[in-house]
Amino acid sequence: MQKTFTYPKFEFVRPPELIEGKSGHYPVVVVGAGPVGLSAAIDLANQGQDVLLLDNDDTVSIGSRGVCYAKRALEVLDRMGCGEQFVQKGVSWDVGRTFLRESEVFNFNLRPEADHHRPGMINLQQYYLEEYLIQRARQLPRLQMRFKSEVIAVTPGEQQVTLRVETPEGAYTLTTDWLVVADGARSPIRTMMGLDIEGKIFMDRFLIADVVMKADFPAERWFWFDPPFHPNQSVLLHKQADNVWRIDFQLGWQADPVEEKKPENVIPRIKAMLGDEREFELEWVSIYTFQCRRMNRFNHGRVLFVGDAAHQVSPFGARGANSGIQDTDNLIWKLKLVMDGKAPATLLDTYGEERGYAADENLMNSTRSTDFITPKSKTSRIFRNAVLELAADYPFARALVNSGRLSVPSWLAMSSLNTPDTEPFEGNMIPGAPMADAPVQAAGADGWLLGQLGNRFQALHYVDDAGAIDAATAQALGQQAQGSVEVEPVVVARRGQAPAGLKTLIDTKGCVAQRYDLKPGTTYLARPDQHVAARWRAFDAGKLQAAVAKATCNA
Repeated sequence: MQKTFTYPKFEFVRPPELIEGKSGHYPVVVVGAGPVGLSAAIDLANQGQDVLLLDNDDTVSIGSRGVCYAKRALEVLDRMGCGEQFVQKGVSWDVGRTFLRESEVFNFNLRPEADHHRPGMINLQQYYLEEYLIQRARQLPRLQMRFKSEVIAVTPGEQQVTLRVETPEGAYTLTTDWLVVADGARSPIRTMMGLDIEGKIFMDRFLIADVVMKADFPAERWFWFDPPFHPNQSVLLHKQADNVWRIDFQLGWQADPVEEKKPENVIPRIKAMLGDEREFELEWVSIYTFQCRRMNRFNHGRVLFVGDAAHQVSPFGARGANSGIQDTDNLIWKLKLVMDGKAPATLLDTYGEERGYAADENLMNSTRSTDFITPKSKTSRIFRNAVLELAADYPFARALVNSGRLSVPSWLAMSSLNTPDTEPFEGNMIPGAPMADAPVQAAGADGWLLGQLGNRFQALHYVDDAGAIDAATAQALGQQAQGSVEVEPVVVARRGQAPAGLKTLIDTKGCVAQRYDLKPGTTYLARPDQHVAARWRAFDAGKLQAAVAKATCNA
């Protein structure tokens, strides 16, 4: 099989615990150096926290695995200082097409409006994602990584968690104040702690083939139901970096996974799809089944579960790594406030509340997609086929086509951290909403709104002319940075420059005002994870501080 990627080998370095023969202590330990564990560790280190990352392997993931990374995940990676590299290497796309046999019956666009920094989705092999995250991690002096270090025992306690770690040169013990578990769908730590994960395993099998070929197919997601080259089943095609194309073939539950992986069985399937004249090379082949399951609770005292360790979904909809990265986006700012003594530990319960809600949403959508793609009864198959037949001509049927509702950020409208509206607003930026991007100018340079937000609470105050903001409001905004939980004041304006000490963002195209329904005086409280916490039609320092207290469980 051809190889377009050289897998790095990360050296095992003998830790001080083995050299000195005594237990070490670390404020935070993250277990698992996949996309989710790396994101958690990087986010912690970015925010000034010492963190130790442990992984039982010495390279990145084998094969493309997670392929699609949604706009929201890219925005989180931007906030962590490493998004651009992924977008430059990945294949950006917005359009997906669904076919019945040889006819297109449905299509969608993930980015229906202009003036957003990031595309709706990029395709990039998971090994690149992990390699780039590790490169970013190595730039952070507060982040220590240890490879070939397998956690073999976990003992939770009231004040700390004790870990036993196995290495090529022996085992050692360490303790931590907080343990973030990102050790994957099979999660040995979840098993060690005797914790349940509940849900549904789907009785179907799919073949993944990464194929290296030069093709002029557009950078779109193509999904076939009952194509002539693979009758009565479904097929999915994605373009990746390096002229690698990802093809998923539905096989059915009776397929023999060992036999189906053999090149002599894979190659004929691909030739039937592409034609005998198309030259290609196999790079990676795998068989997978899928499941939709979640833990009842994601936080257990000082042990916090993220990503596949906490919840698992089928791959249709690209909800795995995307939801895991959003887990860390939600968790880390809360954990940092608790560790700094600026919020009570009950704030971490809202991680489970908010991301549990998101997991249920993902599981629901993923289950519906899977049931549509792989109907398990004669009645459901008749319904599915009728929907597909009608979709080419009738809009109502197009809305029912489900080849994978793609990952979107969770709208935390019911979160206990929100301060509800007391005044009328138009648009989507309700309390709990993930914040929409828009072009802005900061310090004379063109940029993006989300590039100016994140990692701290911020008060966004809108005026027509930043230079005409009254002194009393300017002083009151500036004082918000003095509280126990710092709130950075940001003036959003059509023109002008705010007084010293206040960041000014110029709404160059009016997109911020339009997307956030801004009128002079409108003020938003933005969370560190770029979700709306509260909004008002006029700035009120007392209301702002009360909203900050509510958003940090200090009320």
